[in-house]
Amino acid sequence: MNALDFLTQTTREGASDLFIVAGRPLSYKKNGKLIQAGEERMMPDQCEAFVREIYELAGHRDMTPLLSSGDDDFSFAVQGLSRFRASTYRQRGSLSAVIRIITFELPDAQALGIPESIIQLSEMKKGLVLVTGPAGSGKSTTLACIIDEINRTQEKHIITLEDPLEYLHRHKKSIVSQREISSDTESYLTALRASLRQSPDVILLGEMRDFETISVAMTAAETGHLVLSTLHTLGAANTIDRIIDVFPPNQQRQISVQLASVLQAVVSQQLLPAKDGTLVPAFELMTTTPAIRNMIRENKIHQIDGLIYSSAGKDMLSMDNSILALFKEGKISDTEALAHASNPDMLKRKL
Repeated sequence: MNALDFLTQTTREGASDLFIVAGRPLSYKKNGKLIQAGEERMMPDQCEAFVREIYELAGHRDMTPLLSSGDDDFSFAVQGLSRFRASTYRQRGSLSAVIRIITFELPDAQALGIPESIIQLSEMKKGLVLVTGPAGSGKSTTLACIIDEINRTQEKHIITLEDPLEYLHRHKKSIVSQREISSDTESYLTALRASLRQSPDVILLGEMRDFETISVAMTAAETGHLVLSTLHTLGAANTIDRIIDVFPPNQQRQISVQLASVLQAVVSQQLLPAKDGTLVPAFELMTTTPAIRNMIRENKIHQIDGLIYSSAGKDMLSMDNSILALFKEGKISDTEALAHASNPDMLKRKL
């Protein structure tokens, strides 16, 4: 089996991630489970041949970054098959790759179970909207749905800064400029600063990696732009704490005040194993109210979770209520519901 055969077979199987690592057979992940594509263990020279084939499929991409630094990230497409996001690296001296499969078609929010109230965040005119969750929980997919809704319904200039590009957006009512870090621009920070001179209405920032990038993103949100980004946190309170903690202690008070004024919403999501063997998403949504802005300003962030939990309305959705709804719909078991709950004891009483 060559690299193209492996990509074709796994894409048609409905896999999400592919693994090419020496010492074990070619493998892929489907609905969160790791499956071997054969019996034969991959030798280092076979892995290298596979990785070189992938670089050929990616428009004869230069392998120098991988060979010199031991890491490389890029995306590529195979016509008539799919788009792929590749992360290549060296381990135990041999070349390896993990490849995420991304469909050509933009995701359908309704089919994926993304609540309408989250898609309606596209109507925000300015401020900071964060989509958070563990790696592989569907953050990029949720953001792609929000961007597509803006593109479909509003006349805006949308700039996306991603590493690498995942979903491709065609120009609809909006103009969509998609920039890939390292191939179209040097870094998130450079691209973000430059984007402010490119008349943007909406900026999608793939990841907020350091305090400089977060600082520029908050300034952009403060000056009338809608900034969408992601963090690897779960829960609104954890997300707010993480942002503030990134900054030196002498700046944290000022950042709390700035964040309280620019933060519009935090979406948290995780994927739960369903009874039918697939994965279903559960969501938390916090839309910033005057009470929440005060809590952020006054460093009472620990009270936010309780406020979300007790709020009833489409602007607030607690993770546990989302999990409870999935259980009542018969999609997940009580074991999975309790394993993923923020407050298992409280949820247990409702099951």
